[in-house]
Amino acid sequence: MRFTLSLLLLALPLAAWAQTTPHFPLTEAAAVRLGLARTDLADLELGVVRAAEADVLDAGQTPNPVLSYNRERLGGSPGTLEQSWMLSQTFDLSGKRKLRRESAERRVEVASAANSQRRAELAAEIRRHFHEILFRQESVRITETWARRFIQVEGMVGKLARAGEATGYDQRRLARERKASEARLAGERADLARALARLSTATGATNGTPTGPVVVGELLPPPLPAIETTLSRLEQRPDLQALSRRAEAAELEGRAAKQGVMPDLTVGIGPKWVDNGFSRDNGVALSLSIPLPVFDRQQAGRQRAAAEAMQARAEYRLAHARAEGELRGLGRQAEILRATAADYRARAVAASPDLLRIAEAAYRGGESSLLELLDAYRGALEVEATALELEKRARDARIEYDLLTGSTE
Repeated sequence: MRFTLSLLLLALPLAAWAQTTPHFPLTEAAAVRLGLARTDLADLELGVVRAAEADVLDAGQTPNPVLSYNRERLGGSPGTLEQSWMLSQTFDLSGKRKLRRESAERRVEVASAANSQRRAELAAEIRRHFHEILFRQESVRITETWARRFIQVEGMVGKLARAGEATGYDQRRLARERKASEARLAGERADLARALARLSTATGATNGTPTGPVVVGELLPPPLPAIETTLSRLEQRPDLQALSRRAEAAELEGRAAKQGVMPDLTVGIGPKWVDNGFSRDNGVALSLSIPLPVFDRQQAGRQRAAAEAMQARAEYRLAHARAEGELRGLGRQAEILRATAADYRARAVAASPDLLRIAEAAYRGGESSLLELLDAYRGALEVEATALELEKRARDARIEYDLLTGSTE
């Protein structure tokens, strides 16, 4: 069943408001777009990526050259004075800096995947709020319909009372039921107001009522795509992509640590002066230095990188298997709930109008009591409420299913 739903505007005429509102009505897709287009979210994602990109710059940065000055007096006064300037530069002969830069680039992809996962979770949250509003709107509608029926009953009871066929008990019982319906309606409206406020906070959309936007959509979800089609795209889930990139980054760091066994070479060159008090000579000084990998052969770095890669690969396999199992189970649940909701509405809800007409005719004809008529009204309300609950559960299952696939729609 398709619901074309619009909220009660508490203080503003709907037609006048619609002429001044650019986003009327708010659909599910529009709500998700609004929520994902918020500046705060964009700033958060940009900050996460830029922080990871800074690590790329750091990993690939060539060390700064070193300028040093040396002054040495030999043999006492006046003795011999030696002075030199030296410009030194360290060179990576093994290529480990390039590997570490590539590893940092994989970390940027991890950060981007985390942003995508955050967006998928936010989209699911917005969709839950959106369909909570649809559910609450319809709950308000059926409760209002139930409350309006008391006007009809009051008319019938009034006529019967004037004819001496209705008792004072009937009138008092009717008044109590009316109060109960008014209280239930107030509660449903309060729940609707809360749902509106949540969606407004999540999307930034405040057009509509004083508490939130006007929404339109369908509570019952469409059929699921074929499970094999969904499973074939499972590797595109952001969290699985992040684990895969983490493993690649760790493997590159391990290769860099292995290459670190070949140490860096530092070359220095500069002018040198020697003054012995009688003559002054000058020339060029050259220095070469290289650390000897006797004790530190990057054993810890290689072991740490191998362990991280092993951990990420294992987490990926476990997460993939768990996601596949959850998708299969949740897919079956979503389809069963959807079919049950559609069948219940087609059978049980569709029969309510005829049952109510029979109950009203029986009461007018004196064949049943007011209690039996009120019971028929309550039964019709409960049938509608049960249908809505089933459709809401089917929609919640579909939203969770989409989140497991990494979808934002």
